[in-house]
Amino acid sequence: MSAISSSAEFVPATQAELARFMAENLHGPRKTICPVGGRTALHYGAAAHSDLVVATSELTRIVDYPARDMTITVEAGLRIDELQSKLATERQRLPIDIAQAGRATLGGAIATNSSGPRRFGHGTFRDYVIGISAVNAAGKLFKAGGRVVKNVAGYDICKLLVGSRGTLGIITQITLKLRPLPETSALLWLSFSTFDQIEQVLQQLLQSGTRPVAVDVLNAPAARLISTAARCALSPSAPVLCIGFEGSVREVDWQIETLHREMTGRGVQSEERINEPDASRLWEALTEFQTCADDPLTFQANLLPSRCMEFAGRATQLGVAVQVHAGNGIVVGQLPDESATIEQTMSILNELRRLGHSAQGNLVVLHCDPEWKSQMPMCGDPEPGWGLMQRLKRQLDPHGLLNPGRFIDACAVS
Repeated sequence: MSAISSSAEFVPATQAELARFMAENLHGPRKTICPVGGRTALHYGAAAHSDLVVATSELTRIVDYPARDMTITVEAGLRIDELQSKLATERQRLPIDIAQAGRATLGGAIATNSSGPRRFGHGTFRDYVIGISAVNAAGKLFKAGGRVVKNVAGYDICKLLVGSRGTLGIITQITLKLRPLPETSALLWLSFSTFDQIEQVLQQLLQSGTRPVAVDVLNAPAARLISTAARCALSPSAPVLCIGFEGSVREVDWQIETLHREMTGRGVQSEERINEPDASRLWEALTEFQTCADDPLTFQANLLPSRCMEFAGRATQLGVAVQVHAGNGIVVGQLPDESATIEQTMSILNELRRLGHSAQGNLVVLHCDPEWKSQMPMCGDPEPGWGLMQRLKRQLDPHGLLNPGRFIDACAVS
């Protein structure tokens, strides 16, 4: 009996075994397939059902780690915390914040293009994936890039698969560019009376001699949630600007002292410096904000950075706990428990969607009650590139076997 007919979940031990399985499925039952890693992002995207689950949990080998070259090649099922632990032995790291690192796998994090507060200073997976291997719905193993940083030949399939949510191929192996592990890190926790004051400080940061790796703005509800999760006695009751620095002790000290001087007279109500080991817990809490609460709904909006404080102010008036990655124009919001009905939730979301559109942005739902999904903007509102993305999906997966209906193929195009 084939593996396809004997189980609703298949766990390949090698890339070759996965390729055979996918080819057998194409030429046999043609069942739809949901690729999974650590299962931390299965709530992303539209409501959809697949006949089979393919889990990468056995694809965990470290294939090659030439530490002097600052690259590593690993299989996609390796957990993020295991990857970072291995890199730390060589004083190296992948400088991307990934929530639930003890469960999330590298392949899943790439497929969802996960990132967090350090995105401002260090970028995203598209800056670090230099080689990739994947198996398509027909069972063909394809590769792009390589194991050296200076590899620019051919189409950039690496960037195509980042954020594709398992709809174009199942990622099996990745080569990453790495960064040195910093000697230390610290964060400045600055309280202000209004978002307008923070906006003025953000403009000043553009002229600053400092180079922060994270610039997050939190309204009071989000700041309380994050400080509690980090076990920091901060007790915020007003908007907070949280600025993160990394590097040598001397670099971090100089930047914080410089920024302290630059902030003088700019409306700072209170200032706290968070050093290690408390800083590590605060970094983690900032990263986990989008997953840490049992709220009715969590959304992410992407908009012009210059409009973020306006958006945060209105969301605060609507009772939303808000974290703004101010340098990137990314806002994560958690709706209050009082928004218990879909009507209350949609009233808040629709107003924020309109505000996001006016700021050349969009809003997607990260998490909500499964019964609400069909009425929610799980993938956001139509954008000009959606038609091209849908054609690409049909070209690469003509039978619609990989995660059908979960991402772009479920979206209406106006």
